[in-house]
Amino acid sequence: MAEDKAAPVSKSIMVVGGGISGLTTCLEAAEVGYEVFLVEKNPYLGGRVAQLNQYFPKLCPPSCGLEINFRRIKDNPKITVLTLGEVEKVDGSPGNYDVTIKLNPRYVNENCTVCGDCTDVCPVERNNAFNFDMDKTKAIYKPFEMSFPMRFVIDSSVCKGSDCGKCVEACKYNAIDLNADVKTLNLNVGAIVWATGWEPYDAAKIDNLGFGKYDNIITNMMLERLASPNGPTKGQILRPSDSKQPESVVFVQCAGSRDENHLTYCSYVCCMASLKHVTYIRERYPDAKIYIFYIDIRTPGYRYEKFYKKIKEDKNVFFIKGKVAEVNENPDSKNITVIAENAVTGEKIKQEAEMVVLATGMQPTAKNIKLPADLKYNEEGFIINDFEKGGMFATGCANKPADVVSSNQNATGMALKAIQTLVRR
Repeated sequence: MAEDKAAPVSKSIMVVGGGISGLTTCLEAAEVGYEVFLVEKNPYLGGRVAQLNQYFPKLCPPSCGLEINFRRIKDNPKITVLTLGEVEKVDGSPGNYDVTIKLNPRYVNENCTVCGDCTDVCPVERNNAFNFDMDKTKAIYKPFEMSFPMRFVIDSSVCKGSDCGKCVEACKYNAIDLNADVKTLNLNVGAIVWATGWEPYDAAKIDNLGFGKYDNIITNMMLERLASPNGPTKGQILRPSDSKQPESVVFVQCAGSRDENHLTYCSYVCCMASLKHVTYIRERYPDAKIYIFYIDIRTPGYRYEKFYKKIKEDKNVFFIKGKVAEVNENPDSKNITVIAENAVTGEKIKQEAEMVVLATGMQPTAKNIKLPADLKYNEEGFIINDFEKGGMFATGCANKPADVVSSNQNATGMALKAIQTLVRR
């Protein structure tokens, strides 16, 4: 009896998501010889890391690692980058997947030199989501200073198109096509790695903590952008209501995390993020008073524990073990008072500060946007890896809360899992 022929195996890998996990997975696979398609929904690569001022363990700026990775991607002919891409459909089985991708138009082609003449004449502004709407850009804009691809992009939701056309007239390089259309691309790949990342939990859903109600309550990621040299304030940490340099700041840990009404889990990174944010404030305002309200301080590993102990030695940093119950605003000064019960003494505490930072947790992007593939999720929206079935894998914060180092390590492992799918069949 003749043997059944094995299904054909594609030797290509698709990575969905161009954040730090997706970049690492892509590079690890491509640099050992595999063809990789990197699909990213945004007009740029870098994900959440690109929005950070610094990241652990060395407190490096994102340019430190991203610039090297962007160069490696640009120089590798095995890698095809598809920005503004959305996976619409996945059919098939491990070793042989047929994928349909929608490519949204950028309206700006490879002729772009990023000269900026187009933005000078553009009459339309838009909220800048990269800076969490704390400033604005023109309708044609560069996503951030070291964007990859290094090209402008047009936000079609606000652009007036051919009714305006001033950017087209201003461009000397014939780089703008306002009539560009959506395209569809069909790929055949042997394995798929989902690196769809995370988004900050919506602090406006936490009714008792005042975000969106009081001007001087911001989130941890908003603070990252304020501290960033390419952020809305060029690296100055100023309170939103009056651009004052804050003399006192309260951090509210586990804002919505470990809460059955919001995120039931610990997001792993929030404690270390707030300790890092303390260093941002201390560098700029050595005399500022900082109060950290926490349930537990979680600093996994010797290096992080050492960092925590160093922060505790600062005489202007005060740790209060207690969950914040409510916040109020002084309408005259716009200062915020946080109210909590000290879990050690049982004492009710009222602490006033000029600014409050909510340490909101990370939620997997797939929680709100289900992916068009046969994947398993836990109740919080993280993708569960089915290694027995194989073929498709989740990495980084698509799989579980993780910091940059852990995400990179996990991404290397998932690149290997994807390669094994191709060579074992």
